[in-house]
This record gives sequence, structure tokens and C-alpha cells, in this order.
Amino acid sequence: MRFISLLFALTLASAAQAGGVERLKAFIGGAQTAEADFSQTVADKNGRITQQASGKMAFARPGKFRWDYSVPYEQIIVGDGVKLWLYDTDLNQVTVKPLGDVIAGTPAALLAGDNAIEKYFSLKNAGESAGLEWLDATPKSRDTSFERIRMGFKGDVLVQMELFDFFGQRTTLKLSRFVRNPAIPPSRFKFTPPKGADVIGE
Repeated sequence: MRFISLLFALTLASAAQAGGVERLKAFIGGAQTAEADFSQTVADKNGRITQQASGKMAFARPGKFRWDYSVPYEQIIVGDGVKLWLYDTDLNQVTVKPLGDVIAGTPAALLAGDNAIEKYFSLKNAGESAGLEWLDATPKSRDTSFERIRMGFKGDVLVQMELFDFFGQRTTLKLSRFVRNPAIPPSRFKFTPPKGADVIGE
């Protein structure tokens, strides 16, 4: 499904050092829920932009998240704590998978994870650039879509993520209008396939 390769999402933590790792620890410790707008750009190994998208995201730790893509087309990604739902509105198609099978080693594990980040990632401070404190996260498992993830923090707020895959592609995810610990109704993280939708995997 389109743009799904980005995800996986969305959090990380530990290692008592200053810099990006400390920023991540503060972020995870201080945000049980969050909402933000996002813009997403995918560039190939030559730096040529091949995809652009935007929408809104939300998470509630542990294990619940939602990404609503609105541009250039509508797509919904929901993790309800047990299952991952991927809905392509143009195709009217829903793909559902066990959440544990897809979240480990992904950005979703960084944002909506259970704090056991070191179990899945090796973390390293990556210095300061463009006014942000950066962190490199390398998945310990090779059974993942991403070779490396960079996270950029301003204070203890996550502002940008860069995801590098094994084909040389880089997905840049920028967050704006970030709201920490909003009251999010549980229904936001539930998904019911629309009537008539083609459901795959359930």
C-alpha cells in the first residue's frame, strides 16, 4: 500500500548521555499522548524527490497510533494496541496485521512504544545540526524496512525524523503544531472497515 513503507513509525529511549539520546528520553518520559501535523518527503539515492504527502498523526503509548494522510490522497493507518489497520480509500481496501509483527524496529516503536527501546535499537548521539539535537537509531533486527533512523529534537519535542532504507531511499518526516498530552478519545485509535471494503489478512 502506498506510503506504508514510511511507517514503521513512529519511538526509542535510554543510554545516559547528553544530546539526542537525552532528548529522546525526555520526550518519551513527558508525552504519553501527542498530536501533530506532518509532512513527508521520499527521495531516491540520487536525492531526487519521488513522493510527497501530508496529514495528521496521533499516538497514545503504549502501542496506539493513527496517521491520517490527506495529500495527495487519503489513507489511514491505525494501531489499536493489538492490530495494525491500513486503509486505502481510493482502492477501498483494508489490510490488517498483528501489531507485534510489524512495529518492532520501526518509527512506530519509537513514538508509540513501551519504553523498551534499547531492546530493538542501538542508540547513538549524532550531534547538533540546523538547530536540532540529533540521534541515530539502528534497528538490532535485520528483519526491518529501515537501515537507520535519525531523530531531530528541539528541546524535548520531536521535530523531524529521517528514515534510510536498504535501497538508498530517504524518507523525511517533519512534525508541526505538536501538542503534548492532549485528551484523545479511545475511539480515535479504533478502526472499523467501511461497508463493502475489501479486507485482507483478517
